[in-house]
Amino acid sequence: MERNEAKYAHRRSSGFLKLTDPQGRPLSGKKVSIRQTNHEFLFGCGAFDSLPLTDEGEKAPSDLAFYEDRMNKWTRMFNYGTLPFYWGRYEPCEGEPQAESRKRAANYLVSHGAKVKGHPLCWHTVCADWLMKYDNHTILDKQLARIDRDVSGFKGLIDIWDVINEVVIMPVFDRYDNAVTRICRDLGRVGLVKEVFAAARTANPDALLLINDFNLSESYRILIDGCLNAGVPIGAIGIQTHQHQGYKGKAWLEDVLERFSVFGLPLHFTENSLVSGHLMPPEIIDLNDYQIPEWPTTPDGEERQAKEWKEMMEILFAHPLVEAVTGWDFADGAWLGAPTGLIRKDNSIKPSYEALYRLIHEEWTTKKEAVTDADGMVQFDGYRGSYELECEGAAGSFQWGKNPGTVPVVFVGTPVTAG
Repeated sequence: MERNEAKYAHRRSSGFLKLTDPQGRPLSGKKVSIRQTNHEFLFGCGAFDSLPLTDEGEKAPSDLAFYEDRMNKWTRMFNYGTLPFYWGRYEPCEGEPQAESRKRAANYLVSHGAKVKGHPLCWHTVCADWLMKYDNHTILDKQLARIDRDVSGFKGLIDIWDVINEVVIMPVFDRYDNAVTRICRDLGRVGLVKEVFAAARTANPDALLLINDFNLSESYRILIDGCLNAGVPIGAIGIQTHQHQGYKGKAWLEDVLERFSVFGLPLHFTENSLVSGHLMPPEIIDLNDYQIPEWPTTPDGEERQAKEWKEMMEILFAHPLVEAVTGWDFADGAWLGAPTGLIRKDNSIKPSYEALYRLIHEEWTTKKEAVTDADGMVQFDGYRGSYELECEGAAGSFQWGKNPGTVPVVFVGTPVTAG
């Protein structure tokens, strides 16, 4: 099922395919099936469950089957995954980063057609405690060395990074002392952002580098403006919407889109949570303060969550500057124990999973049958991304981007007789 509403026209391209056999002869008058296999748009989710699946430690058969099932459901839906690089957990002992575990997980995701983002390179929360024994000058040196090591070490495998996370609150964060807040107070917000982005850009000049924040007030806009004026190479603006206290709605989303579109940069909705159980009380200021023994999903909550996810995704997909949307928890019970997943704790799928699957893989996926003309040409219009073709037992593939013009497709496999 395919919908061609004008509001999604910017996600599609029109052009031509030129179909030939391996000898370069046009496939004339041939019926061809065209099927989209991946999207240019980044439909994402937290991919933390790929870590226990790909861990080299011995696992009980039941545990392996559980995580295989969970990640099969993940890869069926998404083409973009976030992996954790929280410094305090990634490198709990100085000089002993858990790089191999992340590489195994990243390779797994890439092998299933997903791009991978590392999150985050600099953050005051879950910071490495061993940094606290150093002075601020040394802390900054180690922070920049950490960025160089990880961004260059994962180049070609992870080329998208949340470079710095939640800078608006960073220098005034006072819940506990930490090394990154210390250096942010010394350098100022823009000063620290400039340092860490410069290190990431040097380590991988081709990487997509994000600034990311939950504080979507004017303070974040002012920060971004200051960073851009200081020459910081921000590749995309990261926007978090953890909506544990209730869906904020269409008007709120459209206001966020309008305010952060002024920079003309790509917008990535990096962390998004919608609850399928009772809502967190409105008086809670810091979401982390709401810790309860059980937070169950409910049938009514699941139907509400599905409607909210559908509306939110349609709004974001319709906006020309939005290039990625990432659900934060794939399964219930992850961050804060909340029922914010698209699947339940036992891996059974929720209505929100089904709603997003219909949008991504049915309504926004192009599938067509066509017949080539005498020159092997097919006029084609479809959502941007990767495609496979089939013609009389032979196969071809192509990438469909912006302003494609005429895309050559050479068929391989079972010989197709040229007309």
